[in-house]
Amino acid sequence: MTESQIREQIVDLGRSLYDRGLTHGSSGNFSVRLDDGYLVTPTNACLGRLDPARISKLDHDGRVVSGDKPSKEAFLHLSMYAKRASAGAVVHLHSTHSVAVSVLEGLDDVEPIPPITAYYVMKIGRLALVPYFPPGDAGLAGAVAEVATKHHAILLRNHGPVIAGTDLESAIYATEELEETAKLFLLLRGERLRLLSKVDVAELERRFQP
Repeated sequence: MTESQIREQIVDLGRSLYDRGLTHGSSGNFSVRLDDGYLVTPTNACLGRLDPARISKLDHDGRVVSGDKPSKEAFLHLSMYAKRASAGAVVHLHSTHSVAVSVLEGLDDVEPIPPITAYYVMKIGRLALVPYFPPGDAGLAGAVAEVATKHHAILLRNHGPVIAGTDLESAIYATEELEETAKLFLLLRGERLRLLSKVDVAELERRFQP
């Protein structure tokens, strides 16, 4: 895809998420890795009303080349790219059910959401949970970098998910799968669950490594 086509794709997918209630107001941000840098959605921009010409463009060092000022959380995206050579895009949302899970007491730090469905394992794999930092806090970059080598999907405490994919569509699909699984997880709290076994999970990871 050309840069112009990627800009249009960012606009179209942002509008789709906004129209379906997966993002609201000016929350959430996308980025896409280019040969000569990154495209990042602007700060204080509504993902449902993006202008392709105003999407921020950064060079490989994170300096603004053109467009509006990038999201204040662009450093989250750069942390993911620095640790994941395969990442072509990163999505960060404040989607309701994922955020709801992120504020629960007693979550397992190693497995905050258990393997409820095959598609969760296929799209998310093993979700990382990182401690709370204020939005825009540079300390969050280090916390994300610490787990990003082994995890492409990260849940920020009291904040929301950050997910990398090979391209923007795959990153969004994974984010949507996490949101639906978070909804199931909340609906099923207190119930006796038949989770996927370690053998089930290992077979899915072998066949569909995210």
